[in-house]
Amino acid sequence: QVQLVESGGGLVQAGTSLRLSCAASGRTLTSYAMGWFRQAPGKEREFAAGANWNGANTYYADSVKGRFTISRDNAKNMVFLQMNSLKPEDTAVYYCAAKAHPWRSSVPRADYEYWGQGTQVTVSS
Repeated sequence: QVQLVESGGGLVQAGTSLRLSCAASGRTLTSYAMGWFRQAPGKEREFAAGANWNGANTYYADSVKGRFTISRDNAKNMVFLQMNSLKPEDTAVYYCAAKAHPWRSSVPRADYEYWGQGTQVTVSS
């Protein structure tokens, strides 16, 4: 079992950048593919970005492609989400998630067994 804790959220202006971190404990992250999801008020939680066990294969939702970058540092048991050119519509609670099949990330929430508590990102216009 792995425990996940997100950090790095905050209130920023549109057009700026923010970097989210996800710290894992309990098991090494090389056993997991990782994903970042987000949930805006009144909306379903949606996939934003994912990476396989070594970060060699990444996948992004169309809404964040070209602006967000997922990366991981397995030696430190951490995963990151670099968010550039932020828009008001990026406002959401962002969640880090771990999937026990490490070879590739995937979009469906149900594929991920472990979740963090989330970190709020608010982008003002």
